[in-house]
Amino acid sequence: MSMPVASPSREQILYWLHEAAELEHNLMCCYLYAAFSLKRTDPDWSHEEAAAVKRWYGGILGVAMEEMGHLCIVGNLMTALGANPQFGRPMFPVEAGPYPAGFAIRLQGFSGATIEHFLFLERPEEAAIGDGAGFAPAGDYRRIVPEGRLSPGSFDYTTVGQLYNTLASALRSFADAHGEAALFIGDPGQQVSNALAPLPGVCTVTDLASALAGLRVIVTQGEGASRGQEDSHYHRFSRMLDELRALTARNPGFAPAWPVATNPVMNRPLHRERVHIEHPDIAPWLDIGNALYTTSLRCLLQGFNVKQPQAKAAWLSASYRLMRAIVPVGQGLAARPAQARDDGPNAGLTFTSLRTLAVLPERSAARFVAERIRQLKARAAALPLKLIEGEYPAQWHDVVTGLDVITASLDALAGIAAETPAPPAPAPAPAPASQAGPAVPAKPPEVVEGERLTLVFDAARCIHSRHCVLEAPDVFKANTPGEWIFPDRMDAELLAAVARNCPSGAIQYRRMDDGLQEPPPPVNTLKVRENGPYAVTGQLRVAGAEDGYRATLCRCGRSKRKPWCDGSHAEAGFAATGQPPSRSLDPLAVRDGPLDVRPQRNGPLVIEGPLELCAGTGGVFHRDTAVRLCRCGQSRTKPFCDGSHIAAGFVADGE
Repeated sequence: MSMPVASPSREQILYWLHEAAELEHNLMCCYLYAAFSLKRTDPDWSHEEAAAVKRWYGGILGVAMEEMGHLCIVGNLMTALGANPQFGRPMFPVEAGPYPAGFAIRLQGFSGATIEHFLFLERPEEAAIGDGAGFAPAGDYRRIVPEGRLSPGSFDYTTVGQLYNTLASALRSFADAHGEAALFIGDPGQQVSNALAPLPGVCTVTDLASALAGLRVIVTQGEGASRGQEDSHYHRFSRMLDELRALTARNPGFAPAWPVATNPVMNRPLHRERVHIEHPDIAPWLDIGNALYTTSLRCLLQGFNVKQPQAKAAWLSASYRLMRAIVPVGQGLAARPAQARDDGPNAGLTFTSLRTLAVLPERSAARFVAERIRQLKARAAALPLKLIEGEYPAQWHDVVTGLDVITASLDALAGIAAETPAPPAPAPAPAPASQAGPAVPAKPPEVVEGERLTLVFDAARCIHSRHCVLEAPDVFKANTPGEWIFPDRMDAELLAAVARNCPSGAIQYRRMDDGLQEPPPPVNTLKVRENGPYAVTGQLRVAGAEDGYRATLCRCGRSKRKPWCDGSHAEAGFAATGQPPSRSLDPLAVRDGPLDVRPQRNGPLVIEGPLELCAGTGGVFHRDTAVRLCRCGQSRTKPFCDGSHIAAGFVADGE
């Protein structure tokens, strides 16, 4: 496709990036709406049908997460060019005008026609397919900008890939004419990296090469760039449609989704055909869902705006926590009636956005948003809710308790003392047995006192690295009935060195003489074991408790002693490289000090503090002061989290 403008201005490139951001944002919402509409369970389903619905839900949610990643890449592009990201968008539905006439953007529940529509939107240029039934655009509007006009404008394209190809050409043209330094004038400190944004493909943009790489990620993940990209959105939706058609052919009565409204509204509509969600028990939850959504966007925008790493991490963590809280609300709305009458459709999250999402002043932003989240928590905690089949209390409990964590983080960011906490919420009900493996009760550590050195052995931490029995066989008499640890049978200095070699921290020691206690390591490290766990050394605080200087943490998602490894990766056949590709190797100003390891509930490991990430063989591949690491075993960007835990239904304790 030829360039609509031979030598585009910065303003024109940003205009197209604004449109790209709106498209990615719109598609993300449409995909989430379709995923939320899928039922959790149905007594009429066969085993095959139930497995397919679960797979479709995870698949669509995974695509939505990648669209969120695309939105962040476009935000990085805009920031690199000297602007702020664009997270606003038109209200649903969106017909011709803001986008080409062929793009009808609507909220519609899961169906064959909806998946056909998704295929049409994600299609490669060479795929000659039509849109889904009922998605025909209203009119044949064409967007034409007169040649030579100074004000930026849109142009018509038939696929999203054409828009991104035009952007790539525009960036090259500007750089050729004015130089890369003149094009990329933004502050690199505002970029959002994959270490802080747990979304597939997110990359920082600092020059032409990284800008073009980011655009390639978007096109490749979406339309696939070619028919051979089997993991692209286009191919995933194509397989989904084939499976739906096959199951429906065998069972015409198969109903995988709730009868949700198309393009529902939160406020009384001007058009009678729109479904107004006004059920007195349901409308307040829609209000909460939309407030969670818009507050998440506000936090994301603040995360782009700030440059200090810990503040950036706090804002982005708040944004993603709020996104996770949206999931049970969106699913819950789809399973409940929109109106009090019996014959109407079900509700659905309308994604009603704020009129503006301008950046808040840094001085007041944290206090501003914490105040809003307290309002959300108070409203959510006060609302009664009758559970339906397939729901369990922990889903709704997490919405409320997650808001407490965000509030505490923002209070700390604002430099104010937290307000008096509300009474603790009731303990969540256990997750279904299909999601949560049986926990192994932890026995108290054994403490064996010697004359010069006391050994502490915690069996719950042991991963049988065998340093103890091989390097100190007279001290550690494994598989011996009764007493089996004899600290006085070896020189205290040598025995202390053996203890320090225990990677899991199962063996700790206390000197009873004048010898030195175990010192904190001079450099905090995390080694990624081939097909195995994370081995962390540092002044550790794990899940809010002091944890010594050594720990081995689960990354396969199967351990029954999470967050610690219990060796389940071997039994499960977990496969993951111990030699990840290099990322940021910039030196850290400080290389030691406290490491705060915070397992997220049903999510990744968040580690804050100076940390060098190393391959299993020892080479450094990343240095940072805040990382989000996969612990569900499903991420495609291991060891970093990419949000796959959501689609995988990962269940684990955490904050």
